[in-house]
Amino acid sequence: MTDQTKGLLLTFLGVMCIVPEALFVRVIDAPMLTLAFWKVTLVGVAIGTGVLVAQGTAPFRALHRAGWASAIYVGGVACAGVGFVLAVRLTSVANVVFILASLPVFAAIYSRVFLGEPISRRMFLTIAAVLAGLAVIAFGSGETENASRAGDLLALAISAIFAGALTAARHARAVSMVPAVALAYLLAGLVLLPVAQPLQMPGSELPQMLLYAVFMAASAGLIALGPRYISSAEVGLLVLLESVLAPLLVWAVLGEDPGIYALIGGAIVLGALFLSNLFALARRRRVVAPLPHH
Repeated sequence: MTDQTKGLLLTFLGVMCIVPEALFVRVIDAPMLTLAFWKVTLVGVAIGTGVLVAQGTAPFRALHRAGWASAIYVGGVACAGVGFVLAVRLTSVANVVFILASLPVFAAIYSRVFLGEPISRRMFLTIAAVLAGLAVIAFGSGETENASRAGDLLALAISAIFAGALTAARHARAVSMVPAVALAYLLAGLVLLPVAQPLQMPGSELPQMLLYAVFMAASAGLIALGPRYISSAEVGLLVLLESVLAPLLVWAVLGEDPGIYALIGGAIVLGALFLSNLFALARRRRVVAPLPHH
């Protein structure tokens, strides 16, 4: 198996594991904060145990070398891990995943401001199209059942925060951030503990809760491994699959109609990101293509 195939397969499997997350959040019958607590705690323990068994404490100690970058990453991942659960409970699943798809826009802006990387003309056009799509989604939130502007704003905040975490991880790319995901989730669990009322999780919901945690831990590990073998543009294209499939899955299982505005706005956002990543990939292929033999 080539590195290219390995990277695509790992990332694809990671994305497929994350597709049912919104459905789990919808169907598990527990208070919002209780569900968020069990998600971050179980996934944090699973990832942390996996890292310790596979590599010992060295990956955790290595986070020290990344300094403030690892601290920002831990904070961002903790907020995103809890925030996703809250956003899905507050607004429609389609709105959440389409708004979260705006993450590369924030990442490009942060990379320009904090890492001094220029924003290409391609990215400027992508940002303009994504903003137009988000405006359509926001406009429709007042019209669509299950949608709310408060939930939309929370999803947008998560997108901005998580993009900051990824920018910090890029700054410290020599250090693996997989152990930081475990620390982030366990830290989020500790913060939630006083208010989450963990014992309010009904016993009948525990099997689904454990399955949810397994899917999330598998996704985190697989998506972290993928970029070692393929470019960020290829990862970005595969991650867009989640934005398409998650609302379709919830629509099919629970009958939650995303509404015409979410579908139009989502199509603009995903279409812009798809074309942008495709262009970046084609350009990279041209750059790295072998020279013809004479």
